[in-house]
Amino acid sequence: MLLAAIETSCDETSVALVRDGTILSSVVSSQIKLHSEYGGVVPELATREHLRNLLPVAREAFQRAQIHATDLDAVAATQGPGLPPALVIGFQAGQALAYSLDRPFIGINHHEAHLYSPWIHDGRAAFDSFEPSISLIVSGGHTMLVHVRAELDHVVLGSTVDDAAGECFDKTAKLLGLSYPGGPEMDRLAKTGNPRAHDFPRPMIKDAHDDFSFSGLKTSVRYFLRDHPETLESDQSIRDVCASVQSAIVEVLVQKTVRAARRLGVKCITASGGVTCNSALRTELQRACAQQNFKLLLAEPKLCTDNAGMIAILAERKLQRGNTPTNITADIRSSWTLE
Repeated sequence: MLLAAIETSCDETSVALVRDGTILSSVVSSQIKLHSEYGGVVPELATREHLRNLLPVAREAFQRAQIHATDLDAVAATQGPGLPPALVIGFQAGQALAYSLDRPFIGINHHEAHLYSPWIHDGRAAFDSFEPSISLIVSGGHTMLVHVRAELDHVVLGSTVDDAAGECFDKTAKLLGLSYPGGPEMDRLAKTGNPRAHDFPRPMIKDAHDDFSFSGLKTSVRYFLRDHPETLESDQSIRDVCASVQSAIVEVLVQKTVRAARRLGVKCITASGGVTCNSALRTELQRACAQQNFKLLLAEPKLCTDNAGMIAILAERKLQRGNTPTNITADIRSSWTLE
């Protein structure tokens, strides 16, 4: 099967081509510089950039793969969740391409693509080695634990009840006066900070359920900076806050993930989504899994952020497994749950 996929759920415009489980090309155009002036993604600007970038990105993806559109067997696009005006650009472009070629079209859940992205290695799907897992999906907008019982069979165990982990990173970085996106900048500064300098709260870490909450941690940092304004005048003090906040977030994520795996008797843990690029999270997951004798699969960094490669791999797999193509007149699903 030869399939093209389009991803425009937020602020990355991406097109990928996949043949028989191998990513032939995956081109991503990022809008980070555009939105950095505003400290976050502006939906109207993101939509405009998708309109401007989609055709050049698609041309480059097809050229890299040395594929012509008429060679395609199917077309896919992210159907949701995401920013509605941004989703519409890629989803309707995918529908138009499929309709013009008279090819099957399938809409893909963005979170589900992240869920299975750890099973992609060096640009190739490795579903032959698939096994049940506890999967952590952690990004700027979402933090959830998922029990993957079998391939394409999963149930959400818990999710964030307020701020996601990545949102907590970004909002804390803004309080510290760091540049956007704040998560990577906090990760960089935390490397030379003291993670035990401040004892920030670990929300819900002792609760038996699998939900997350990070708004209280963000508020705690806000009050700390209000009461200790001198912190912002010292580079080392800022590094210490970054390291301490990062330590709190990572500890919650790792402990709740490992605890769920033990409770359900699952021997494999996976992690994906943008925050999985965080070096401390990757290190602590590796350490905890080694201690508990769990197999660990971390999504490759280039697959952690939004990309069409993971969309294409999942779409191809679904069609191969007999999933019904999406109605060509279907609409986006901006709040589509992983369930």
